[in-house]
Amino acid sequence: DKTWGGWEDSRYNAAVHTHAQFAGMITRLDQYVGEIFAKLKEKGLDRNTVVIFTSDNGPHEEGGADPEFFGRDGKLKGLKRQCYEGGIRIPFIAWWPEHIKAGAVNDTQFAFYDLLPTFCDLAGIRNFAKRYTNRKLAGDGFDGISIAPTLLGKDTEQKHHDYLYWEFHETDQIGVRKGDWKLVVVKGEPRLYNLASDIHEDHNVAAEHPKILTELLAAIRKEHRDSKDFEITLPKF
Repeated sequence: DKTWGGWEDSRYNAAVHTHAQFAGMITRLDQYVGEIFAKLKEKGLDRNTVVIFTSDNGPHEEGGADPEFFGRDGKLKGLKRQCYEGGIRIPFIAWWPEHIKAGAVNDTQFAFYDLLPTFCDLAGIRNFAKRYTNRKLAGDGFDGISIAPTLLGKDTEQKHHDYLYWEFHETDQIGVRKGDWKLVVVKGEPRLYNLASDIHEDHNVAAEHPKILTELLAAIRKEHRDSKDFEITLPKF
């Protein structure tokens, strides 16, 4: 087993048996999900309630967590707060028996900021952007696209992002994904990957595809906003 000394003044307390503790937390989480489903069934809501199970990031090593021990498959590179696929690509399970086809799998690319538009769409709220945008806050608005068509099996009606964009100042990384192309900028150094043939992001092909590199760098120029609280090293444009 692995012993964790803890971080003073944090939520990560010392633990002698961190592997056992982590396994216990997963078991508890599984039990809690079961309780939610049981309550929905008790209330007669289980056939017509959308239930989504997902995560906010890939595996991490904080608090003594040990993703290597728990059988991380190794297909993806990176951890939480990194822009490699292992840090940002996460499981997403949607359950809605009367609307979502059981066992269906879809490769539509989306991000968490697409969920509010999705929920509003499913609830029939068409003017959510106007209702919920803070007009007193400059730049406030919505970048999300509803994935309701995907959930409902209407792929031909699904709109798609031109690209997805991430920044993590903690690791000084930027990520841009467009289709199978993925740009990761680490401390100002751009690295281009083709995820169709290199899902582990091992082979930087920036030199071989200058046009793609230029296109994804342009996305960074468009999306980045300077912040003294979240400083990051930009690549050379």
